[in-house]
Amino acid sequence: MTWTVVSIILISLVKILMTCLPTGPVNWLMSKFQVHSKLSAEDVTITYDGYNLEDEDKTQIIHSFNEAIFMKQQYIYPGTEDFYLHPENGDTPLVIDTKSGRLFVYTHEDHVDVVKQSKKKVIAYSLFSDYLQKRSLSVTGDVS
Repeated sequence: MTWTVVSIILISLVKILMTCLPTGPVNWLMSKFQVHSKLSAEDVTITYDGYNLEDEDKTQIIHSFNEAIFMKQQYIYPGTEDFYLHPENGDTPLVIDTKSGRLFVYTHEDHVDVVKQSKKKVIAYSLFSDYLQKRSLSVTGDVS
């Protein structure tokens, strides 16, 4: 009888806590499972073709990356991670080093592919970012 009452009280407390969490812990939990996370200029270094990007270009890339529209996540089969990290087309990616890992940003005319590499896993997804797509065209020389 006593165990029943104690278990009902504990289950009720857990239910109340889970449905009424404050904003801080909820945001922290959401950020742990977020695929396309936001970047800050102080916490990242951006390199392109071996050169560090600084100042205006770095802040513009971070701003456009944060404002990019998430299109879809691509499933990576175990053993094919290297294919995503080093694609066949040989384009030079923007490499963004963060505290949680490394992002490889491959820009195309119609979308942006992002490969997120952390210690434990590799995640690939596509974005739509007007600035990054135009930057890709201007770097390769396709824009008149």
